[in-house]
Amino acid sequence: MSNSAILPIGYLPPVQYFTKLVRHNDGILIESAENYIKQTYRNRCLILGANGPIPLTIPVIKIQGNHTPIKLVEIDNSTLWQKNHWKTIESAYRASAYYDFVADILAPFYARRFTNLFDFNYQLTIAICEFLSLRVNIRTTEQYVSKCEVDFRSLISPKVNFVNDVQFSPVEYFQVFSSKFGFVPNLSIIDLLFNEGLMSIDVLEASVRS
Repeated sequence: MSNSAILPIGYLPPVQYFTKLVRHNDGILIESAENYIKQTYRNRCLILGANGPIPLTIPVIKIQGNHTPIKLVEIDNSTLWQKNHWKTIESAYRASAYYDFVADILAPFYARRFTNLFDFNYQLTIAICEFLSLRVNIRTTEQYVSKCEVDFRSLISPKVNFVNDVQFSPVEYFQVFSSKFGFVPNLSIIDLLFNEGLMSIDVLEASVRS
């Protein structure tokens, strides 16, 4: 495992996250044995709407309190979070160049009921990789990995400024509301997908700093 890069699971995680899948495509580990950590990309993402950045958060149920393993975290479906998230995504990106194209990939995840957070996020990530024809060897951990030579579990976080990542230099691309806000870097991967479509892979590759 020492030759692999390890990442946390994420809900439509930021561009920075997907540059790791590009750069380390021969060996990616997604941590599935850690305890759930709140206020991270594990259950939230950030998109750009008409009034600025919008956080989308999946409500969760920690069945074992603060020490619930990420694999056991449940989605709280007592709320209309799927309907609300999709309505917000649609409003933010329906004017984007590749809306219909990308919406076909994402919409099924907001129409089908999911109960497990890790599985929902993992399946979304794989669907996006397939959309981009990104060949990446992804495995999930069977037990907690205390040490890994290339470890991004803490680095990719809304609590950590992405400028601290020496391997990531976001390349500017057109955004729906760029005339209003300028370029907003490192939003959810879907911001890139809706605006650049299959050319997103070129942006990801260009954003990798050796």
